[in-house]
Amino acid sequence: MAAMMQKPRWRRVATRYVIDSPFLRIRQDTIELPDGTVVPEYYVRESAGFVMVFALTTDERVVLVRQYRYATDSLGLELPAGMLEPGEDPETCARRELLEETGYSAASIALLAECAVEAVRSDAKAFIFTATGARRTSEPRLDATEHIEVELASLAEFAAMLEDGRIDNLASIAAGYRVLATRTPVRCRKP
Repeated sequence: MAAMMQKPRWRRVATRYVIDSPFLRIRQDTIELPDGTVVPEYYVRESAGFVMVFALTTDERVVLVRQYRYATDSLGLELPAGMLEPGEDPETCARRELLEETGYSAASIALLAECAVEAVRSDAKAFIFTATGARRTSEPRLDATEHIEVELASLAEFAAMLEDGRIDNLASIAAGYRVLATRTPVRCRKP
């Protein structure tokens, strides 16, 4: 049996923020490694993280969003998602984002997974929720930078979209496969 790896002791010698805005916060650290090596420019993106919601309607259709992404200048099909507000509970954020982006509310919602997004350069966590009994209760309330159309897909169509690349956002792909891999993806209990 192999010995358990011990977490190495990296020491932060100095830090400064190179970007500090409500949407992006990046710090530059100077790190000293256990062997004495100094890394003068180790960049870390700080983030409270985000939620993704796999929501099923009462007739078991997956609620998806097709939206414009400026960085890639493309339209993509994704699960509803959004950033956590400062101090916001992930479940509250999941319910808020589902309603704001799609106009859907869910009868039941449950946390399926909490995952590191990019552990090499970010402290962000993704919180994947499953929601059932989703129904349209209002009009979407989009931010100025959100250009979104809501689409519904059967579970079989959703699985095919993951397989054939119609859903090409990595976070949505990972969340989608994680949901489909669970034994009972549509039977979520209210926490």
